[in-house]
Amino acid sequence: MEFLKLEIVTPGGVIFDDDVRQVTLPGADGEFGVLPQHAALVSLLDSGVIEIEKKDGSVTAVAINSGYCKVDEEKTLCVVDGAVALNDGDLAKTLEEVQELLQKAQASSTAIATAVSKVERIAKA
Repeated sequence: MEFLKLEIVTPGGVIFDDDVRQVTLPGADGEFGVLPQHAALVSLLDSGVIEIEKKDGSVTAVAINSGYCKVDEEKTLCVVDGAVALNDGDLAKTLEEVQELLQKAQASSTAIATAVSKVERIAKA
């Protein structure tokens, strides 16, 4: 099976850097998925959740407030202004951090609710 290198970078540093099966990104024109060997593109990213399917098939998420991504056949680079990674710790704290991040970005209440719902779904899986 082929994998895609995914790197997510914030002003504070790299928060994700690994090979993945696929990634779903919150593009400015709607969500889109990226698989290995994807055609090259550059896209603005909107407030939302990056869903990552890891090499082992597990799914994780990173909530972002805005940014852009550069996709080529072997690597996807996301440069974002702010991010909260889903971790194995306290789900309630993570959800609070996601809401705070998106509210600072002045995301719509629909975008906030959608992001929180995705994070909850992934955390429970």
